[in-house]
Amino acid sequence: MPAIRDRISKRGLLMGLALMAALSGCSTTDTFEQPVPVPEIEATAEFKRVWSMSVGDGHDGDFLYLAPLNTGDLIYAASADGELYAVASDSGKVVWESEFEERIFSGLGGDGQYLYLTTENADLVALSREDGSEVWRQPLPTEVLSAPQSNGSLVVAQTTDGKVLGFSAADGEKLWQYDGTVPVLSMRAAAAPLVGGDVVIASFASGKLIALAAASGQPMWQYEVGQPQGRTELERLVDVAGQPLVIETAVMVVGYQGKLALVDIRTGQEIWSRKASSLYSPMIGGGQIYLASANGDLVALRGSDRREVWTQDRLAWRQLTQPMVYEDHLVVGDFEGYLHAIDRENGKLVGQLEFDDEGIRVPAQRLANGNLLVFGNSGKMAVFQVKPQD
Repeated sequence: MPAIRDRISKRGLLMGLALMAALSGCSTTDTFEQPVPVPEIEATAEFKRVWSMSVGDGHDGDFLYLAPLNTGDLIYAASADGELYAVASDSGKVVWESEFEERIFSGLGGDGQYLYLTTENADLVALSREDGSEVWRQPLPTEVLSAPQSNGSLVVAQTTDGKVLGFSAADGEKLWQYDGTVPVLSMRAAAAPLVGGDVVIASFASGKLIALAAASGQPMWQYEVGQPQGRTELERLVDVAGQPLVIETAVMVVGYQGKLALVDIRTGQEIWSRKASSLYSPMIGGGQIYLASANGDLVALRGSDRREVWTQDRLAWRQLTQPMVYEDHLVVGDFEGYLHAIDRENGKLVGQLEFDDEGIRVPAQRLANGNLLVFGNSGKMAVFQVKPQD
């Protein structure tokens, strides 16, 4: 499949060029900034490795987002070159491994019965959770980067050209399709849809958040996270590139060159909003909202009134992942493969580890036992604890 691989490499390059030109604040008229070097810090915390392993060749040179699926006792992980693993989350012991015969394009989604992934040839595939064997597959109109999502009866996949498709989890029968619109230029990002019992919420490169009826795919409401402005396609980028965060009966969403907003999940009515620009979902912890801004600033906002508590700007332009709360710390990865620990109280950088020299693109995940799961671009996967330095 050389043609498809070439297209991926070119599209990945396009995103890289867009990032270089566009991630210099909320206007592409700003001067392009180089990523700052890894800052020297006075470490008071350290990353203590619990276990580690390699998952094939990871992203294998492609601009993908192959985040592992954490289901509690087990972690399911895949590599672009077709390696599949089920691993005990507490020990790292391999429960089963399987060799998928095609290149994998998305991270793994799942429900109580199956795992789901998408292939280089734009197929949606359901796999057994017991051994990784194929159960069913369905063709998709075009490539999918985000992990398919399921509520147990419905599986939803979102293509890079704005289509959202619903399938029966039991046998893969196509149930509905919603055709969204995307601008000429967009980020090569992977915002997975939210799939509830009655509603599917999808984010689009047009800056819109749209709720669809889970039974039919019909639109219920839409919310504008960002409005294109400027004369060039680059200036008009308003992607919603991170999966919305569910908070009781509302969803929190952020867009690139848009805003951070809380929206009623039933009606789409805005509860509050403030100007923001980010490529990743916000994180909440201890009554505060944490955001990795597009320019590399980490920002803490007070949840009650969204006032800024602190800003950490020593990681500027390092293409940070979504922050993850770990007890008294935040943890982010960056494009050079470093993990950074930040004091949640004051935003100070307190810990640092070079994890994967090919970079970290997918956010860290918190496991059921409280430990931190990290997946690097090269396929390095490890579980850490963040502890005071000895």
